[in-house]
Amino acid sequence: SNTNFSVKLKKLGVINTKLQQYYSAVHYAESFRDVKHQTMKMHCLKCVYPLCWFCCFFVFFLHHQDVKLQFIAASYDAAGNFLQWQSLEGGILQLCPDTQTKLNAAYVFGTTYEQSCKISVSKILLDFPNPIFYDLFLEYNGENGQQHLWAVPVLNLDLQYREMYVNQGSNMNNWLLTRRFFLVDALSGKENDMGKLPRVIRVASKISISVRLVSHTQRGNIYPPLITVAYTDVLVQNPDTQSVMVSFSVNYEMNQSEAQIQTDITLGVLGGLAVLWSLLKTAGWKRRTGSSVIDLQTVLKFLLFYAGDLANVFFIITVGTGIYWLVFFKAQQFVSVFLPLPSQEKAFVTYIACAFSLKALQFLQLLVSQLTIDIFFIDWERPKGKVLKAVEGKGAVKSAAAPVSIWRTYFIANEWNEIQTVRKINPVFQVLAVLFFLEVVGFSNLALMDSSSSLTRSSDTYIAPWSRILRFGVSAALWLAIAFLQIIFFAVFYERFVEDKLNQFVDLCCVSNISVFILSHSCFGYYIHGRSVHGHADTNMEEMNMNLKREAENLCSQRGLLPNTDGQTFQISISRKMRLQYDRIHETLTRRRGPARFLDSSANTFEQSTRAYNAMNKFLSSFIDHVHKEMDYIVKDKLLLERILGMEFMEPIEKSIFYNDEGHSFDDVLYYGNETTLLIFDILFFSIVDLASQSFVLAAILTYLQQEIFRFIRNTVGQKNLTSKTLVDERFLI
Repeated sequence: SNTNFSVKLKKLGVINTKLQQYYSAVHYAESFRDVKHQTMKMHCLKCVYPLCWFCCFFVFFLHHQDVKLQFIAASYDAAGNFLQWQSLEGGILQLCPDTQTKLNAAYVFGTTYEQSCKISVSKILLDFPNPIFYDLFLEYNGENGQQHLWAVPVLNLDLQYREMYVNQGSNMNNWLLTRRFFLVDALSGKENDMGKLPRVIRVASKISISVRLVSHTQRGNIYPPLITVAYTDVLVQNPDTQSVMVSFSVNYEMNQSEAQIQTDITLGVLGGLAVLWSLLKTAGWKRRTGSSVIDLQTVLKFLLFYAGDLANVFFIITVGTGIYWLVFFKAQQFVSVFLPLPSQEKAFVTYIACAFSLKALQFLQLLVSQLTIDIFFIDWERPKGKVLKAVEGKGAVKSAAAPVSIWRTYFIANEWNEIQTVRKINPVFQVLAVLFFLEVVGFSNLALMDSSSSLTRSSDTYIAPWSRILRFGVSAALWLAIAFLQIIFFAVFYERFVEDKLNQFVDLCCVSNISVFILSHSCFGYYIHGRSVHGHADTNMEEMNMNLKREAENLCSQRGLLPNTDGQTFQISISRKMRLQYDRIHETLTRRRGPARFLDSSANTFEQSTRAYNAMNKFLSSFIDHVHKEMDYIVKDKLLLERILGMEFMEPIEKSIFYNDEGHSFDDVLYYGNETTLLIFDILFFSIVDLASQSFVLAAILTYLQQEIFRFIRNTVGQKNLTSKTLVDERFLI
C-alpha cells in the first residue's frame, strides 16, 4: 500500500537455507542491441557481396545499447518502520563518492564494476547517524508483459550460526541467506548517552553483487542476483584521523567447467599430435646427422622438438580462446556468455606462460643451430694465363699461374652476412603498428570487461577493469593480422616489383662465379650453384655486360647444375664418406684458431690456412664435377610426402643425393625461413610483459629491445662463424 509502482509483488517470504529458490531462473536483459539492428542484420545476410557482410558486421559490432539491471530497495528505519521505495541508481549502496554517471554504471548489464576508497570515520558518522535497513528486489518483465519483483538474497559473511561463520565457506549448502542488510550501524555502539559518539561502529566494508548466467541460455536467462556483504567493526577513537576502506563491486559469471573440459580435451588431442610430430622430426634429424643410435643426444633433441611443438599447441589454444571471448562476448546480440572472472583466468595465464617458456627454448635452440652451421664459398674462377714470379731467397724468376681475385668471395660473404637477419616482416613497423592500433585507434578498449564495443571512451564515463583474456585476444589478433598483411604485401608486391634479397643473392652468386656449400647437419645441408655459364666472372665492365646480354637472349647455356636446366638451389644429403673427407680438410682450415703453442709461426699459420682453403675449394669443386667416383652424387626430386614431413626417406650410403629445390629452402639457416617461430616468440613476449605490467606501451618497448638484442647477437656471432668456416677476413665484412 506504500508503493507507487505498478508491479506484482511475488510473495517469497524469508529465504531459507535451501537454495532452490536462489537457483530459479529469471529471464532478464535479452539483448544488448535493439530491434532495428536485428532488422539490419537480416538485410546484411541477404546481401550477396562479402564486403557488405564485413561492413555490416563491423557496424553491428561497434553499435551498442546499454541495458540496465533495475534494482529497487525497500528501506526501513531501526524500529522496522517502512520508509520508502527507491532505485539503487544514484549511489544508494555505494559509500565512495563519484559522479552520477560513474555510479550508475554499476548497474549496466554485463559491465564488471569495481569501486574502492578510504572514507573518514567522521564523514561516516555525519552521513549515517541512524542505521537504514534495505530489502533489495530485482524488477523484470514477465512473459505477459507485467512487471514483477524478485527478492534478492543476501549473503552476510559475518553471520554466525552455532558459533560458526556459516557463510564464509565455499559449500553453498551450508549458507544461511537473509533478506535485510544495512550500510552503517552507528546506533548499536552507543553505550550510555545517545547524544555521544558511539564506541564502535559497524560498516559494510565490502558489498558485491553477483549475477550468474543460466547454462546454455540463448536469451539472457540469469539466476537471481546474490548480494554479498562483509562488515568491519571500527573502534571510534579519533574520528577526524581514522578511516576505513570500503569497496563496491558488481560481477557477472557463468559456469566455466564445460569450457575448461573442452580446452583440456583440445590440449590433450593436440598435445598427442605434437608428440607424433616431434618423433617424426627426431627421426628426420637422426637421418640427417647420419646416426642410427638412440642416445642421450637424441632424447634431448626430441625434447627440444617437443618443446617447440607444444608451445605452438598452447599458442593456438590461447589465441583461439582470446579471440573467441573477444568476438562472442563483445558482438553477441542475445546474452549467451559472460567473461571468466579474474580467478578463472589463472589457467589461461598459465597456458600463456608455458607457451612463452617453451617457445623461448625453441628460439634459443634455433639461434644456436644457425650460429654453428658449416659454410664454404666455392670459387669456380680459373687463372687467366701465367705470370712471372720471383723465387724467394734464390733471386730466380719462374712462371706461375695468374692469381685469382679474392674480392668476389669477399663480396659474396658480405651479401650473405647482410641477409642473415632479414625477415619477411619489418619488426619496427610491426611493433609501432600494433601500438598505434591499440593506443591511438583505441582497440585496447575492447579489452575492458563491459559489453561496449566502442573504440573510444569518454573521460567522464566509468572505465571497467581489464580482462587478461581480452587483452591477449586483442593484442594477438592485431599482431597476427598486421604480420599477415605484411607477409602478403612482401610476397605479392615488394619481392616481385622492388627487391627479392634471396633470389638476388642466388643471381649474384652466378654472376660472381661462386657457389655456396652449406651444412646445417652432419650429413644434410644446402647447395647454391653459382658457376658462371661464361667460364669467367673476373672481367671488365664491357665483357660483363656482353655476357649478361648473351644470357638474356638465350645465346648461352642455362645456369642450372644439370645441363639444360635452371635449377640452382638444392637440398643435399651427403654420404658419410663425403662428410669425413670434408671434416679432415675443415680441421686444417680452422687449425689456425687453436692455441699458439701448436703453431710454428704466423707465416706458417697463414700458409697452412691458405693451403687448407685451396684444398677445400678444390675438393668441393671436384665433388660437384663428379670427379670422385667413390663420393659421387645423384640429382632427383623429393617425393610429396618427403616435402610435407620435412625428412628424407633414402639414406645416402653409396652416393650423396641432391634434391631439386624449386624455392630457396636454404633460408632455413637464416631468420627469413623461420618467420613463424620468430613471430610467435614476439607475440608471446609482448603478451607476457603486458599481462605482468598491464601496459601495452612498455610491452612494445621491451619487445623492440629484445628483437634488437637478439638480432645483434645473431649478426655478431654469425659473422664470427662465417669468418671461421670460410677463412674470409672479418675486417672485410662491413
